[in-house]
Amino acid sequence: MTDYSELTGEYTLDADHSRLGFVARHAMVTKVRGAFNDVEGTIVVDGKEPGNSRAEVKVKTASIDTRNEQRDGHLRANDFLDIEKYPEITFASTGIRQTGEDTFDVTGDLTVKDVTKSVTIPFEFGGAATDPFGNFRIGFEGSLRIDRKDYNVTWNAPLEAGGVLVGDKIALEFEVSAVRKS
Repeated sequence: MTDYSELTGEYTLDADHSRLGFVARHAMVTKVRGAFNDVEGTIVVDGKEPGNSRAEVKVKTASIDTRNEQRDGHLRANDFLDIEKYPEITFASTGIRQTGEDTFDVTGDLTVKDVTKSVTIPFEFGGAATDPFGNFRIGFEGSLRIDRKDYNVTWNAPLEAGGVLVGDKIALEFEVSAVRKS
């Protein structure tokens, strides 16, 4: 078993080197990918007892980016994220369990549009290193599928050939780099 004790400490999510993305079916034939560009978070790692670790993340909904300005505007509107009323998506861990040599299940409360649901995100530890600037950083990757309707994100439009414009299942993708606080 890997010794994670050297990782113990408090970390700040490095938004410039992390990606909190999503994938949604579009028009029943393709996928749209996007990300949130304004995120912040804290990770507290207990390398000896991973179950004592915790994480909190805040995402600014206005920072949604699918590389299409018109679509992003619609996603920010009340049909989808209603950013004026719900400016943040949050995640706060409630439990972390090591499931393998370098894998962890992070369970926590995901809040979108004032709807909070418990989710479990499987993460893989990507490694730790001191960067050229002297910062000690760790990396994790994970993904999760949610049903957007569970979070009151319900807008859709029927297609002439059948089906709907936007799929209900959304894949959330997490590529996290975090820097240990000195």
